[in-house]
Amino acid sequence: MAAPPTPDGTSARVLDARAADVGGFAVRRALPRVGMRTVGAWCFADHMGPEVVTETSGLDVGPHPHIGLQTVTWLVEGSVRHTDSLGSDQLIRPGQLNLMTAGHGIVHAEESVRARGTLHGVQLWIAQPEQTRHGPSSFSHLADLPVVDVGHGNATVMIGDYARAESAAAVDTPLMGVDFDLQAGASTHSLRSDFEYAVYVVHGRARVDGTVVAEGQLLDLRRHPAELLVETLEPTRLLLLGGLPLGEPLTMWWNFVGRSREEIATAATDWAAYVDSGASASDVVERFATVDTALAPIPAPALG
Repeated sequence: MAAPPTPDGTSARVLDARAADVGGFAVRRALPRVGMRTVGAWCFADHMGPEVVTETSGLDVGPHPHIGLQTVTWLVEGSVRHTDSLGSDQLIRPGQLNLMTAGHGIVHAEESVRARGTLHGVQLWIAQPEQTRHGPSSFSHLADLPVVDVGHGNATVMIGDYARAESAAAVDTPLMGVDFDLQAGASTHSLRSDFEYAVYVVHGRARVDGTVVAEGQLLDLRRHPAELLVETLEPTRLLLLGGLPLGEPLTMWWNFVGRSREEIATAATDWAAYVDSGASASDVVERFATVDTALAPIPAPALG
């Protein structure tokens, strides 16, 4: 399914991420956007920081639920503790990948390590397809990912494959996510004709396929050439995200990815039972269970 053309007949639009707040932490939300809800199965992207954390302030995201998606947590600086209702308790550092699969339902919490420093990273969501989104939840931590030399820097393959290097991360649809850590220079990258793509600049500035993209901007490349020319104008960190068009209409609300309002409303009701139970949800509703954290669970907003 081809991307809708922009007025000039291309899809190479530059979109500014919009400001948001998660757990008292400033983020820039790059996806979803009006007219661009997904890139392949990528359906959400939050750019966290860079922001100073201290012994008393930082990222504090209490227990909250997910359904129908996978979360991808990727850090540039700092570290974050992940806990979830499967019993996972994992510290993630730069260059490592946390991949959590929600399926029918999972609960997790995230908090920055209480030490003075900088926290900077990205959290992405992958929409699960119909055949897996009702399945069991899981969590994996990948400390060693393949790294490719691209001449003026390195490319770390987070998801999928790139330049004959393949990540061990398990996803449910053909997908790729690569983190480029580049110095000033130029490189050319082959693209799949059946994938749609986007580039997000974490910091720095680059000319991508002739279009200048700066920190906090997303480049829509759902229509694209066979090869992508990336010219970095200064030290730059950017993400290349791609995948086969999902081909399934999504209903996204709060932390849930479903297919209908009724499905979302059921998940919200189940989560309300969890919160009202004092987080002893296994006695109340099967899909959500407790998380080992001192943080309080986050109530859902009103479903309008």
